[in-house]
Amino acid sequence: MYLRWLTRTAILLALTIAVQMFGWPQPVTGPLVNAMLLLACIFAGPSSGAVIGLATPLLAYARGILAPPLAPMIPAIMLSNAVFVLLFWFVKKMNSRWGEFLGLLAAAVVKFLILAAAVKLVAQLPPQVARAMQWPQLVTAIAGGLIAIAVSRALPQLKK
Repeated sequence: MYLRWLTRTAILLALTIAVQMFGWPQPVTGPLVNAMLLLACIFAGPSSGAVIGLATPLLAYARGILAPPLAPMIPAIMLSNAVFVLLFWFVKKMNSRWGEFLGLLAAAVVKFLILAAAVKLVAQLPPQVARAMQWPQLVTAIAGGLIAIAVSRALPQLKK
């Protein structure tokens, strides 16, 4: 069981790194990374998605996707990614009929609130940079979640 978790997590982390390395604009990269977080949760378990969610901001910063002024936001991004995955999983487990969509909505809103609070309370960011860490994050989380749900429904045999 651990070997399957490790293998799936490694493959999904590699795919996530590949997405980040392409250097696509944030409106493309953001949804794809969020999709990978939830696909890891669906196919390998919530710990897999959380691990990848903790790694992605560091990789984005190292790659230059996350601009240097956003460095103080890295812990908040890591937290919001982990909460995004765990809340999605928790709500999904509570409601079998609408769980994926309710989980996505709840997780995306909470992720947005964490990042918006961090922008207001923790990081001193220029207004344009601060805006990029607020509403666009909600949109990319929802878009990525919809991608993940579609992929997981297309590949039901891979579900944990």
